[in-house]
Amino acid sequence: MTGAVLVTGAAGGIGGAVVAELAAAGLTVVAADREDTPVPGAAHRLVGDLLDPGFVAECLTGDAVRQAGGIGSVVHLAAIPAPGIVSEHETLLHNTGAAYLVLTGAGRCGVRRIVAASSFSAVGLAWADRDLSPQYVPVDERHPPVTVDSYGLSKTFTEQVAAFTTRRFGVPTVCLRFPFVGTGDRLRHRLAEVHRDPAGNRRELWAWLDTRDAARSVHAALTADLTGHHVLNIAATDTTALQPTRELVRAHHPTAALRGPLADHQSLLDTRLAGTVLGFAPKYGWRQGRDSADGSGQPGGSTE
Repeated sequence: MTGAVLVTGAAGGIGGAVVAELAAAGLTVVAADREDTPVPGAAHRLVGDLLDPGFVAECLTGDAVRQAGGIGSVVHLAAIPAPGIVSEHETLLHNTGAAYLVLTGAGRCGVRRIVAASSFSAVGLAWADRDLSPQYVPVDERHPPVTVDSYGLSKTFTEQVAAFTTRRFGVPTVCLRFPFVGTGDRLRHRLAEVHRDPAGNRRELWAWLDTRDAARSVHAALTADLTGHHVLNIAATDTTALQPTRELVRAHHPTAALRGPLADHQSLLDTRLAGTVLGFAPKYGWRQGRDSADGSGQPGGSTE
């Protein structure tokens, strides 16, 4: 892979892990973020607003980029990360507008690959203002959207912007649908919440992903041999819950059709397509080393 990698949202939790992953692989990273925060591993750092076309142009063709040998690929992670941080219309306009400016700008500049962070929220269950159930489980990338929130809609539009960018400029695009992402204290907090009240996580289908695996999936999406536009579920192979998966579905999503046996603690997100397209499989889990006596977990352990 030639040229530098532009990573937007580089100061965020996933962004920092992605920069570290790519830098460790010997890639030159240009980090962009609204926050003036150090990003370890980045060769160059740019601070600004991705709704400003001038700043987007600086990220793609500015002096720092020329010093880095030009941008060869883009990882777009920047977004308002959840509902309720700003108003609904601001969430939609920011996430969709930034995706449009960054992705089409990158396509126009002739980059060779674009990877964007989408979300399981694009299906529409996670942040709905009412209880919704999937039509079937495990949920694959073909599941019809049931979105009733602006954040989920913004992720749907991001995927559409990526597909548009591929059609218009011919650049391969990969949108990675992440569930909750965390490791360390963030993951421990989520596990404790789910173990106290599994019903409270029913709209997210108890799905999760270790931050390091999120970074690994981005790396895989940048380097896999592929063409065209792809939307891929990326998730751990198991749930965050202590109860067996079939028990969770029976209790909280009884109308969902079962596609497969749902063995043990199997994830309710179907990630087989990511294995086919990217050759990617998650590496990190939380169940290894669990103390069965007190139910505590040791999140972050490798499954290898």
